[in-house]
Amino acid sequence: MTKETLRENRTTGAILLNMLIAAVSLFVNGFGLYLTIRANIGAAPWDVLNLGISKTFGILYGTASIAVSLTILLIDILMKEPVGIAMFIDAIVVGKSVDFFNRLDLIPQCQSMLTGIPMLIAGLIVLAYTQYTYMIASLGCGPRDTLMVGVAKRVKKIPIGVVSIAILSTATLIGWLLGGPVGVGTLICAFGAGPIMQLAFRTVRFDATTIRHQNLPDSLKVIFKRK
Repeated sequence: MTKETLRENRTTGAILLNMLIAAVSLFVNGFGLYLTIRANIGAAPWDVLNLGISKTFGILYGTASIAVSLTILLIDILMKEPVGIAMFIDAIVVGKSVDFFNRLDLIPQCQSMLTGIPMLIAGLIVLAYTQYTYMIASLGCGPRDTLMVGVAKRVKKIPIGVVSIAILSTATLIGWLLGGPVGVGTLICAFGAGPIMQLAFRTVRFDATTIRHQNLPDSLKVIFKRK
């Protein structure tokens, strides 16, 4: 199997291998989220929502995360945005990965900014590199990124950065009203995750704009060998 065949998901074998790469990447991505939550200085915007739902309804973080992700995925589909196989893997694996690490209880919850900030940044670094390995599978962006792009297309007069802030602010507000943890960490995640990810991509010489994600219908055509 050539690198080009793997990158472009030209065969069933390539798609299955990239699904495995995406799944492993997202599992480790869940560990990064686990670190940001255990930092205990305020969760990332979407995690404020997930944790708020978890607290309000007495369900696991992963269950809340799956419910939110599948809802967003449904919105993406209704907006007729391209949906890939990895987006479904994303919706399920990340949240349950966090539940797995919560069950293991490997890392004590931080009790101060002095330990919380370094742990949060470590989590963001893990998230950045696993985002890279997830994206090279070329089987779809995350449901939330697709939502942002889809909304931005429909409000063309509003810059995509403003759209992103609006979506994150809404998720944070709803999560906070449901009891999700908002704090300094929320601001660090909102404004620091992007630059950390960009720095990580530079260290591996990765340009996300060069990736052409394969959508679900095209993946199914390859798997069932239909033209």
